[in-house]
Amino acid sequence: MLDHLIKGATVVDGTGAPARVADVGVRDGRVAVVAPSVTEESRTREQARGLVLAPGFVDPHTHYDAQLFWDPCATPSLNHGVTTVVGGNCGFTLAPLNPERPDDADYTRRMMAKVEGMSLVALEEGAPWSWHSFGEYLDALEGRIAVNAGFMVGHCALRRYVMGPDAVGGQPSPEQLERMLALFHEAMAAGAWGLSTTQSSTHSDGDGAPVASRHAGPDELLALSRAVAEHEGTQLEAIVAGCLDRFSDAEIDLFVQMSAVAGRPLNWNVLTIDAAVPGRVPRQLVPSERARGAGGRVVALTMPILTPMNMSLGTFCALNLIPGWGDVLGLPVPERIARLRDPGVRAELLRRAMSEEAGVFRRLAHFDRYVIGDTYCAANEGLTGRVVGDIAAERGQEPFACLVEICAKDELRTVLWPMPSDNDPDSWALRAETWNHEDVMLGGSDAGAHLDRMCGAPYTTRFLGDCLRGRRLVGLEQAVKMLTDDPAHLFGLRGRGRIAEGYHADLVLFDPERIDAGTAALVHDLPGGSPRLDSRASGVHAVWVNGVEVIRHDVVTGAVPGTVLRSGRDTRTVSTR
Repeated sequence: MLDHLIKGATVVDGTGAPARVADVGVRDGRVAVVAPSVTEESRTREQARGLVLAPGFVDPHTHYDAQLFWDPCATPSLNHGVTTVVGGNCGFTLAPLNPERPDDADYTRRMMAKVEGMSLVALEEGAPWSWHSFGEYLDALEGRIAVNAGFMVGHCALRRYVMGPDAVGGQPSPEQLERMLALFHEAMAAGAWGLSTTQSSTHSDGDGAPVASRHAGPDELLALSRAVAEHEGTQLEAIVAGCLDRFSDAEIDLFVQMSAVAGRPLNWNVLTIDAAVPGRVPRQLVPSERARGAGGRVVALTMPILTPMNMSLGTFCALNLIPGWGDVLGLPVPERIARLRDPGVRAELLRRAMSEEAGVFRRLAHFDRYVIGDTYCAANEGLTGRVVGDIAAERGQEPFACLVEICAKDELRTVLWPMPSDNDPDSWALRAETWNHEDVMLGGSDAGAHLDRMCGAPYTTRFLGDCLRGRRLVGLEQAVKMLTDDPAHLFGLRGRGRIAEGYHADLVLFDPERIDAGTAALVHDLPGGSPRLDSRASGVHAVWVNGVEVIRHDVVTGAVPGTVLRSGRDTRTVSTR
């Protein structure tokens, strides 16, 4: 007998094959049968005529490492059909923690709050912090999550465990490097997916210092990469400064060497596609071309939607990452307001924001295209939803000066929404072309991080809605493949990413006429009442993880059938040699 039978669905199986109407039966957590008509008895069944049944979506770049403890459903990703998440990215993980230094947990929490925009209160109150080894961290999640989740080992945690405070600014001795490698092997033996690391200039810890892995030299990175090769089903993920704009020659060489010595794919985040910067995409794909010739593979993640990100002059955000801006925006609020009101200071900030060194952050310098969000004083009443350029014209002010005055009256609490500069037809045409590249994959949501700034988790449903009823840049079958089988194949997931007999029953049932994502709205549902942006799904009828219903009409069921996906057991080796 089947556990559940879905009758008459339009099955899009993840392979890219044409959709077909079929019945799909589930038994013991797996797809038992896919056929035009299934007559076998089932404990439960539903009619799905006119609805699309797809494999559960795989999000290759999340930061749900902490959130899964207080939110086993990884919302809102699960609401949008994501059944498998990859965590431990960008060099940041909550484990391992050295038992001889209890304060390392506090350092880690403060680092995650700063670099990944997580609520410090939520980190302190919402996770048990009961582990030391990476295996103990994985065990703490086992049996209590609604999604499938796999995790890389963060280079910063490895360094901190072995080197302590010297991890920031120091170099490991030969003995420390050996200990780091032994710790890394131990983590991968326990099921970690491989190494994640960052050398990005935007990543600093809770003390404002460059995070630990930024101090690692090529020899250390290559030693860890070689260790990856010794374990089945493992990967590399890396971030460097050039990921935001254009790689340097040294960064290209590093990516190629890391992937080649590991014999494993390396993915990086995120490829920004903008027709106004035509040279960026070719430059960013040079590592992929060179890696293939060297016995490696370098994969660029890119988002298929434009993810709005709010800004503020009062709290840490992307504006702080513009060269020269952090010095001003890091001042106490009264002093910050005084400096921002200084015409000379504003002129210098604008110059730096529009300079070549600002890289991809140059797009943030168009202050006339900012939309005013929430305001907090009577003087700003009625400005919410208005464009700064229009307000500035009415007041006879330069746009940046106008924006500063609005924010100053709110004591810098004003929420700002920059309108994207790359929402033009040429940029979308370039995206569609780039998505076809063999070393470009959809992803990069950062779900679980930057919670009060952005909400990238709904990219799956928004992309499908755009493919079905919007720009229609990609057909439905190919779009589903890009969200399911492609990432499953990259990570070597065993029995996931397709609807086929014997595969795990990770499934999404949706209405093609309604599938979409709602506008992100601020909610206060984190531990301690901290805020985050949330987006509701439209048109998602149901989601199953390992054959168990976890979502029905955008409401979680409370079931926790997810699996902690461990390398080797749940992933196979995707060799690049």
